[in-house]
Parts: sequence; structure tokens; C-alpha cells
Amino acid sequence: MSSIYPSYDVIVVGAGHAGSEAAAAAAQLGSKTLLITMNLEALAKMSCNPAMGGIAKGQLVREIDALGGLSGIVSDASGVQFKMLNKSKGPAMWSPRCQSDRMLYAQKMRELLEEKENLFFRQDNVVDLLFSKEDRVEGVVTQTGQKFYSKSVILTSGTFLNGLIHIGDSNYGGGRSGERASVGI
Repeated sequence: MSSIYPSYDVIVVGAGHAGSEAAAAAAQLGSKTLLITMNLEALAKMSCNPAMGGIAKGQLVREIDALGGLSGIVSDASGVQFKMLNKSKGPAMWSPRCQSDRMLYAQKMRELLEEKENLFFRQDNVVDLLFSKEDRVEGVVTQTGQKFYSKSVILTSGTFLNGLIHIGDSNYGGGRSGERASVGI
């Protein structure tokens, strides 16, 4: 669906793992939801380590799955290797891990998100938040100057928020894989 409404129940900024899950959950609960990302082609793009699972991240994935999230479903659909980690240790340390095809993961997540009613997409960069007189967040301002209003805003910009890449003595703004940083919020 394209973005045609000036006001939403929920605006999610960022479309990585957290943003995709937050937008899907809000839409599933019946909230008119706008998902804003700097690049729709990079929606749910996995970073250099295309894995779901392990001791810490695996716990999060299982909790998200128990709450009706999409990450586990998409991992199952895009997995190229499934492995139980720490088998040489006791059962409390065992942890399933799925290595996914990065492109297939992003494709499957996008397909599931596009099927959600109440979920709208916008390619833009959020540069500011709108506040009421009572200092309550009431929307966002994008780089193109558009204002979108909502009852709530969820920021899921991850490492892109004021992202800085360091190479030797040099540093410059950026996100992952040569993508630009999100600045201004």
C-alpha cells in the first residue's frame, strides 16, 4: 500500500529487524501504521552476519515468535543452514541458530509486511520529531519537508542514527554496507 493518509495511529522509523516487527505488530493489532525507511529496497536487509539465533539473539527470536512475530517464520523460510550451538556443553547452553540467505530473508519479510492490512510504506528520511504543547510526540518531519502525524512514534534506526564509520584515522557518516547515516532526529 502506498502512503496516502496524513495521520496514523503509529509511525515506525526504520525498517530493519526491529522496525519490521514493530510495524507488523502494530498493524496486526489494527493500528493504522506508517513504516518510514530511507531505502525501501533495503527493507529488512540483514547485515554482514545473516544469522538468527545463538544464546542471546536466539532468546529474543523465540520471544518474538511466541508473541506472533515474523522473524522466526522468515528465518525458517530463508534458512540455508540450521545448527545447534554449544552441543559440547550442558543443555542449558544449547542454542539453535539459522544462517539465512540475506536476499531471500529480506524478500520474504517484505512479502509478509506487504500483506498486512493497515500497514503503509514511505521511503524518506525522518529529520525531526513533532511535539505538542505538552511535549508529547505527535509525529515526524521528513527530509522532503512532509509532516506525518500520529498517536505514537517508534524509533528503530539502529546503528544508522548518527552512524559513524571509522577506517584508520578517517571517519565519516554512514550506516551498513555503504548506506548513509540517519541524522537530524
